[in-house]
Amino acid sequence: MKKTYKIEVDCANCAAKMEEAAKQTQGVKEAVVNFMTLKMTVEFEEGADREAVMDNVLKACRKIEPDCEIYYKK
Repeated sequence: MKKTYKIEVDCANCAAKMEEAAKQTQGVKEAVVNFMTLKMTVEFEEGADREAVMDNVLKACRKIEPDCEIYYKK
């Protein structure tokens, strides 16, 4: 399953680092961050709890840019 999320990030370099952090998060099969559109597309591994995975992705991304935001909660 693939989902696209709106994100807030300040620079393209940080966006690239956030993409790498997301890719290394358990439950993520693939991740792409587009700084120009401020969107993150995440492909989840089969059976992954999407919200729990995104909690971990956000934690990993905040280690890179503490004030970044990923809008994934309903």
